[in-house]
Amino acid sequence: MQIVVAYAEANNQAWLELDVPEDCCVRDAIERSGVLKRFPALDLAKSKVGIYGKLVKLEAPLQPGDRVEIYRAILVDPKLVPRRKMDDDDDDDD
Repeated sequence: MQIVVAYAEANNQAWLELDVPEDCCVRDAIERSGVLKRFPALDLAKSKVGIYGKLVKLEAPLQPGDRVEIYRAILVDPKLVPRRKMDDDDDDDD
């Protein structure tokens, strides 16, 4: 069955389409995708994973067409980060 494994860092993203066996789980798909070799700092023991934005366990079974997502920890509280778009729009008034 066809699935996708997706992961992104600040300057590097991976969107990996692959064919996996019918009895494949999330962990198996991630390992088969090669994303762990491409991003050696990625630690599945510390990372949350999901399918189409819904958190799941690494042992969760996959369905055809699923998008497995590996999430990074949020390093900055989004409420404290200035909104860049609004800042850019304010500069237009000068």
